[in-house]
Amino acid sequence: MTDLMELFRHWHSGRSQVQISQALGIDRKTIRKYLAPAIAAGMTPGNGERFDEQVWRELIADWFPEVVDPSMRAVTRPAIAAHHDWIKKQLEESVTVATIAQRLRDDHRVGVSESSVRRYVTAAFAQQVAEDKATVPRGVVPPGDEAQVDYGRLGMWHDPVTDRRVTVWAFAMILACSRLLFVQPVLRMDQSSWCASHVAAFDYFGGTPARIVCDNLKTGVDRPDLYDPKINRAYAEFAAFYDVLIDPARARKPKDKPRIERPMPYIRDSFWRGRTFGSLPQMQEAAVRWCAEVYGQHAHRGIDGMTPSELFTEVERSSLKPLPPRPFEHVVYHVGKVAPDCHVKAGKALYSVPWRLIGQRVTIRTSGDIVQIFDGDEVAATHVVHLAGRSTNFEHYPPHKVAHTLQTVSWCRHQADEIGPAAAAVVAELSEVNALHRLRAIQGIVGLRKNYPDERINAACQRARQVGDVQYRTIKGILVAGTENEGAAAPAAAVVPALLRGPQAFDTASGQ
Repeated sequence: MTDLMELFRHWHSGRSQVQISQALGIDRKTIRKYLAPAIAAGMTPGNGERFDEQVWRELIADWFPEVVDPSMRAVTRPAIAAHHDWIKKQLEESVTVATIAQRLRDDHRVGVSESSVRRYVTAAFAQQVAEDKATVPRGVVPPGDEAQVDYGRLGMWHDPVTDRRVTVWAFAMILACSRLLFVQPVLRMDQSSWCASHVAAFDYFGGTPARIVCDNLKTGVDRPDLYDPKINRAYAEFAAFYDVLIDPARARKPKDKPRIERPMPYIRDSFWRGRTFGSLPQMQEAAVRWCAEVYGQHAHRGIDGMTPSELFTEVERSSLKPLPPRPFEHVVYHVGKVAPDCHVKAGKALYSVPWRLIGQRVTIRTSGDIVQIFDGDEVAATHVVHLAGRSTNFEHYPPHKVAHTLQTVSWCRHQADEIGPAAAAVVAELSEVNALHRLRAIQGIVGLRKNYPDERINAACQRARQVGDVQYRTIKGILVAGTENEGAAAPAAAVVPALLRGPQAFDTASGQ
């Protein structure tokens, strides 16, 4: 209607169709089409009469009713209007216009496009559409109150170290009040990188905000929930160290953190595209310079044309919490299952845990040079970090299962010293040559303490030395026969066990 009013205003003033076309940018055939009813009615332009808008509106509505009523120019509108009540119910159930158009085609056999349905909904349900579009301004965020965090994809990059093309991601944190931005390109979005980028951002700002609004990434949030989100343990430990509150955005609700969502395309375009970098550290240094010299210096409409750097310096810097005196020690948590050998894997190494946890899942915390393994909230085992191999504490095994492993030559010598000098001499003699091959015999001699007192074992060892046979079978035979205190003429120990059973044991004829 407005365009037609302007067209007739020019014509009424006496301008030619060529002049109208040049002034309004309307094709002359279109001009002739709309002027035809006025010319047919005998109207003449340039007669000096005043242009009455109300009269001309009524004339235009009479000549071109489809201009006033859009329904008259929509060919598919009657077909859509036949399902008005059904469309209303769909909108009340929050069904999208795209889905409504698809259901009209599939379920009701109405051949209409999505744009036609969208125009009908806008016209027929104008109040409801306006209500849905209405947004309440969030208002000004107090200085130092909030920072928003997100990851965004920058693009592909040829890594000269690995000679491969890799995806580069941008970790971005923005202070909601001053809009001061920190960007750090990363190649991984794991737990360690997530916390390290936060630490770098806080160092860049020179302080910490009261709370962080983050996305529901697994590196930050284990379980998204509107009222009770479960924060990742490493991220929670990081937040406690810096005394900041973690406030996750709702899942699939980017408008919960618009101040960081909006700059992402600008970061990708202004910092990344068309540039080459020789290494990741060089890329990260360039990102910090870009934040300070480009983004930090441009006038921002959201803060009344001030630059983020100016507003940060004047208002927000003093409102940030001071950084802790010592740096944050990066922590990595993951869950592992305890194997039957009482070990659980962390990185490329295996660490032992108490045998009662076999088959259970435990939480493994790695920080610096220390690995802690948790059963619930209790520390079940602590080890020094190994790059590979095993770290085993034999106290984590059942005593009867690990006894043989713990009975080393040194341990046996210590036990023999407790038994007596003769026993110590026997163990020393056996361990002089090929000690590992004779370890079972040495363990057997020491193991006699389970059934015999030390005095008898020491005497038996002395008797065995006298006869020149210090083998385990000889010493045990002497103890079984009870001859450890007899003279040196005693028979060899290897024959004693057979004589104890008597000659009848070898009389095969008696059994017939």
